[in-house]
Amino acid sequence: MKILGISAYYHDSAAAIVEDGKVLFAAQEERFSRIKNDASFPGKAIEYCLNESGFSFDDIDLIAFYDKPFLKFERLLETYYAFAPKGFKSFAMAMPLWLKEKLFIKQFIRRKIKELGALNSKSIPIHFPEHHLSHAASAFYTSPFRKSAFLTVDGVGEWATTSYGVACGKKGIQVLGELHFPDSLGLFYSSFTYFLGFEVNSGEYKMMGLAPYGNSKSQRVERFKDCIKNNLVDIKPDGSIKLNKKFFEYPVGLRMVNPKKWERLFEFKKRLPEEKLEQIHADFALAAQKVLEEILIKLITFVKQETGENFLCLAGGVALNCVANSVLFNQKVFNDFYVQPASGDAGGALGAALASAYIGQGIIFDGLKEPFDVYLGPRFSNLDIERLLRKYKCNYQYFENKEHLIEATTEYIIDKKVVGWFQGRTEFGPRALGNRSILAEASDPDMQYTLNMKIKFREGFRPFAPVVCEEDYDRYFEKGKASYYMLFTSLVKDSLRTKLPENFKEFSLEEKRTFKKSELSAITHIDFSARVQVVKKDLNPMLWSLIQSYKKITGVGVLINTSFNVKDEPIVNTPEDAYLCFMKSGMDVLVLENYLIVK
Repeated sequence: MKILGISAYYHDSAAAIVEDGKVLFAAQEERFSRIKNDASFPGKAIEYCLNESGFSFDDIDLIAFYDKPFLKFERLLETYYAFAPKGFKSFAMAMPLWLKEKLFIKQFIRRKIKELGALNSKSIPIHFPEHHLSHAASAFYTSPFRKSAFLTVDGVGEWATTSYGVACGKKGIQVLGELHFPDSLGLFYSSFTYFLGFEVNSGEYKMMGLAPYGNSKSQRVERFKDCIKNNLVDIKPDGSIKLNKKFFEYPVGLRMVNPKKWERLFEFKKRLPEEKLEQIHADFALAAQKVLEEILIKLITFVKQETGENFLCLAGGVALNCVANSVLFNQKVFNDFYVQPASGDAGGALGAALASAYIGQGIIFDGLKEPFDVYLGPRFSNLDIERLLRKYKCNYQYFENKEHLIEATTEYIIDKKVVGWFQGRTEFGPRALGNRSILAEASDPDMQYTLNMKIKFREGFRPFAPVVCEEDYDRYFEKGKASYYMLFTSLVKDSLRTKLPENFKEFSLEEKRTFKKSELSAITHIDFSARVQVVKKDLNPMLWSLIQSYKKITGVGVLINTSFNVKDEPIVNTPEDAYLCFMKSGMDVLVLENYLIVK
């Protein structure tokens, strides 16, 4: 059975092809359109999935869309009615699009696939799993577990903002409980993102990265936490929440919160996007992060009590908060965790297809024996790359032998050069995991600043992730959840850390950033943590070999791995994307499969 999964119209639209329960290909529309978080119909991603699989629309047995538009429309109408006359402007803006496209999504999908070449578009059944079911399926059916509890937490689907239950390879997915809109943990966190001047649905990573700069023992952080819990959110013992609606405008407004109310409550002004970050902003981010973690701990404790399961699968946008994931893992409530690498809406396309493949179809899921392979996007031949190099009249070196290519790349990294690394298939999900990556020395004290300012063109405080071979993880990092997908943080080994001055908390943000915190200074965050990617040789042999080559010469088995893009652009997808990004940034070297270009 061949199923095409689709997600669209909120953010991160995507497409996926699943055959007999096995994920074949998946891609986000943004990688083709070059529009970050593109929410439009994923036509290019669908074309890619079909072309790469060799299928036509005639071969597709079923199309699965990642939520139920009628339920979502019901929620919108009921919400606007409940808040009327407030929100009329938002209502007037939303309705035309709903009445034109979203409400008639089945007909719209048929029209779109007909434009893509489906001759019998009306004959393909279209299913609409609920949004949180798609999230749950995306996690469980790509996990190593035969049976587990699941927890999905995001902004909002149709009505649900949080759901939990039990997933079983034989019986399917049973939802045991839900939390409904407007009480949303994801939108709660996004409201703080908005107040700090970051963009909602993409700036949450920035707030998470800023939070460790907060002074955890300070009275201000405690005051912010108390203020949040006493005024904004009522936290129940089971982890469910009730938001104080008078402080939030997202249910029917065009912004997350009323800044004036928050300014009076927290006694400082909303930060504008380009304003300098101060200590108060870091303290505020830390308070919000800690409250999020407190709620999530209560949630997983409740889920454990209710389900009695030993394992937990996580999905939804909040599951991409790797700091919170590590806090949850260290609680040891469950024996093990699995987090879907594309936990946001892009993963909904995958989950919709997997839910349709397994639930009610009689196929038994036995847990994956190998880690889920996220390298599901386009790949390109040497001929494709040669065409590009001729087009731009590039000087390059061609390496017949990949070992020689790795040796040459290693020398450039040792020489403190920044390398754009383009190999194999594009990763599915928000992280670059070694196929569309920028690589550099992790032990260079100046590299974090160089990458942020001259390569990525982004805020200087933003941390960078280390990549380490699986067998070397324990040499550099304290015991924790070793993630192939950069979904957990680990502490840098105590033996590698630098002792912080007694007055370190009084340093400015910039002074804290520039202080050398460990021997792996470019990847060590202010709290000695790092968002580690562990490389398994079988999963990514090229990246594994490059790290081993670097370690053989330098004695250090860790590199920086950050996504191959610049600020406000999606991760590169094609060789041309990579070349253009390379040329307009401060990168020194570009490796395109067997080709090496030096700027």
